Amino acid sequence: MKSAELTELLGVSVSWFEPYKTKRDAMALVTVTKNESERSVLISPRGLMVVDSNNYVMPPYERNVKSKSRFVLVGQRVAKSITWGVLGVLCLFSIALGTNLAQARVVLTDSMSPAIKPGDVLIATKPNFVAPEKGKVVIYTGKRFNGTIVGSFSHRIIGGDASNGFIVKGDKNESADVQRPGISDIEGVVLFTIPFLGLLLTPQNLTLLLFCGFGFWLIYDAFRMSKR
Repeated sequence: MKSAELTELLGVSVSWFEPYKTKRDAMALVTVTKNESERSVLISPRGLMVVDSNNYVMPPYERNVKSKSRFVLVGQRVAKSITWGVLGVLCLFSIALGTNLAQARVVLTDSMSPAIKPGDVLIATKPNFVAPEKGKVVIYTGKRFNGTIVGSFSHRIIGGDASNGFIVKGDKNESADVQRPGISDIEGVVLFTIPFLGLLLTPQNLTLLLFCGFGFWLIYDAFRMSKR
C-alpha cells in the first residue's frame, strides 16, 4: 500500500518494504532528486506526508556546490583570496608597526601636493633600514633655532648629505626649508603612500563605518538564512 502511495506522491516508481523490527515512533524520509527539482516524503506512524527535506536533514555538500553557478563560485574564490590577502598584509603591517620596523603618519597639510595630499597615510621606516637620499621623502623632527621641537614634517630631499645635513623642501613650497635636518633628526624614510586612508581614521568616521559594517552583516545574514 505504501509503495503505491509513495509512487504517486514522488512521481517515480518506489517499492517500500516495511522493516521487520522497528520502533513504534520511527520515521523515514524518502527524497527523489531530478535535475533541479526535489520531492520528499516523510513516512511516520501517522502516515505519509510531503515535506521539505531541508527541515529534517542537511543537504549534501555536492548538492550545494552544484546549485551554485560557476560565476558565483569564481566570485566566492576571488573574494576569499582577496580577504586572506588583505588580512595577511594587515598582519604584516601590525607586526612591522609593533616592532618599530615601520611607522604610519597621517598627512595634515598640502605642502607635498600633488604627490602627497592631506588625509594620505605615509608608511615609513627608520633610516637605519633605508638610507635617506636625494629624491626620497623623509619625516624629520622640525626644530626652532634654539632647539625647541616644533613637530614632524614630511618633505622631499633635494640636496645635501648626511654629514652636512639634508636640504628638504615641500613639493608645493616655493623655497626649501630653513632647517637642514641631519640623520639624528630624520624619523623615517617614506616607503609608500596610502591615499585618503587618514580621512577615515577619525572617531566619527570609524563609528560610522562600524555601524555600516554591522548593518551590512545583518542584511547578509538575513539573506543567507532566507536561502536555506
